[in-house]
Amino acid sequence: MKWGVAAGVSALLSGAAMADTLPSAEEMWALIQKQQKQIDELSRSLATATERTAQVDARTKSVEQKVEATSAHVESLATETAGKGGGLIEGTTIGGYGELHYNSGPTDMIDFHRFVLFVNHDFNEKMRLVSELEVEHALVKNASTGQPGSTGELELEQAYVEFDLTAQSQAKAGLFLLPIGILNETHEPATFYGVERNKVESDIIPTTWWEGGVAYSRQFESGLSYDVAVHSGLTKTAGADLGDIRKSRQKVASADAQDGAVTSRVKYTGIKGLTLATSVQYQQDIAQSTLARENADALLTSVHADWRKGGFGLRALYARWDINGPTAQSTGRDVQYGYYIEPSYRFPISVGELGFFARYSVVDNQAGNSAASEKRYTDLGVNYWPHAQIVLKADVQFVDNPTAIDEEIFSLGLGFQF
Repeated sequence: MKWGVAAGVSALLSGAAMADTLPSAEEMWALIQKQQKQIDELSRSLATATERTAQVDARTKSVEQKVEATSAHVESLATETAGKGGGLIEGTTIGGYGELHYNSGPTDMIDFHRFVLFVNHDFNEKMRLVSELEVEHALVKNASTGQPGSTGELELEQAYVEFDLTAQSQAKAGLFLLPIGILNETHEPATFYGVERNKVESDIIPTTWWEGGVAYSRQFESGLSYDVAVHSGLTKTAGADLGDIRKSRQKVASADAQDGAVTSRVKYTGIKGLTLATSVQYQQDIAQSTLARENADALLTSVHADWRKGGFGLRALYARWDINGPTAQSTGRDVQYGYYIEPSYRFPISVGELGFFARYSVVDNQAGNSAASEKRYTDLGVNYWPHAQIVLKADVQFVDNPTAIDEEIFSLGLGFQF
C-alpha cells in the first residue's frame, strides 16, 4: 500500500514537469500555419511540374507525327519514281579521283595535286546532272592569313544538265569541259602515262579547260560523231600577257561575257582501239573588247590520234593558236603551237599490269617572232597498276630550254579513281 501511494505521487510530479515544456496554444497555431504554407508551396510546384510534363508530352507527340509524315512522304516519292530512272538516292552516283606528286629537279616539291569528287544524278532515263568539284594543292589559302606555301583552289569544273534528244543525239547546258585534245575530257590519273600531264595539253590546250554555255552532240553507227558548243570565252590578261592562253581562262567565275566562243569537234572511233579527232575553236576577240581600235580574234586548231592494239599504244597530238592584232604580235604570242608523240607498251604481271612509255614534246608559246622560244621535252617513265583504278608512276623529264639552263626533273606519283 505504501509503494502504491508513492508511485501515484511520483506520476503527478512528473506530469506537472512535462506541462511546463509543452508549446502554448499560440505557438501551436503558428507552427500549423507554417506547415500549411509549406504544403501550399509544394502543391504549386507539383502543379507546375505536371503542366511542364504535359507540354513535353505534347511536343514529343508533335515530333513523332512529323517524323511519320516525313517517312510517308519519302516512301511516296520512292514509289512515285520507281521505274522512272531512280529515286532520291537510287539515281545518284558518286565518284572521283586524286593525285599525289613528288618532283625533284630545279625545285624539290611534294604536292597533293588534285582531289576531285563527281556527283551525278539521273532525273530519269533521258535527263541527267553531271557535276565535278575539285580541290587543287590540298589547301585553299585565305590570303589574309599569310599561310605559306599554298596555291590551292576550290573549283567547280563541271555542272551541267544533259538531255537525250534521240538515241544518238544529246544537248546539254551549264558548265562543261570543252571537246578539245585527248586529256581535257578524260584526265583521271590511271588513264594516261606520266606523273604530270604533257606540256602541250597544259600550255597550248590549257587542260583542264571548262566554259559555260550550251552544246549539241551527234553519233553515227559508222563510228563518226561531232560536237558543237557555244560558250563563254577567254579574256585579256594584264598588259603584255595578252595571248597567255592558260592565264586567260576565266573559269566561269563572274566571267566577262562581251565575246563568247564556238568550239566544234569531229571524232572517228569506227576501228577498234583507234580514235581520230580534230577540234576547232574561234573567238572573235579574246581581249573582250577592252583594247582600243583592236580586235584580237583567235583561232585554235588541233588534231590527235590515240591508238592501242594489244599492249602497244601510241598517242600523237598537234595544236596551234593564231591570234590577230598588234598587241599579240608585239610579244610573238600571235602564233603558238605544240605537238607530241608518245609510244607505250603495257603488259600483265603476277599482280596487276606494268607499262613503259616515252614521249617527245615541243611547245612554243611565242612563235610569232624571231626570238628563240621553242622548248623541247623528252619523258621516259613507267606506270604500275596494282588495280585497274590505282596507278603508281615514275618518270624523268629532260627539258631543252632555248634561253636558259637545261633541266632534268624526276617525278613520282600516286593516282586513284573510283
